[in-house]
Amino acid sequence: MNWLLKLLPQDKRALLELAIRITASLDTGRERTEVARYGAEMLKDGKVTVGEWAKFGSKLGVLRGPH
Repeated sequence: MNWLLKLLPQDKRALLELAIRITASLDTGRERTEVARYGAEMLKDGKVTVGEWAKFGSKLGVLRGPH
């Protein structure tokens, strides 16, 4: 896949690398699909609420409450 990334413009490559790192904690294709669908729906109107970001972060497993 690295050879494919090298063919992309730097800005697109950086965004794809970010997406890969963000979703790396998801274990199954089903989880990745669910997160991608939620993220696309969340961004549909171009505005994201704090609650939507929180739900998105929770789905990704990157947003945790105090322990």
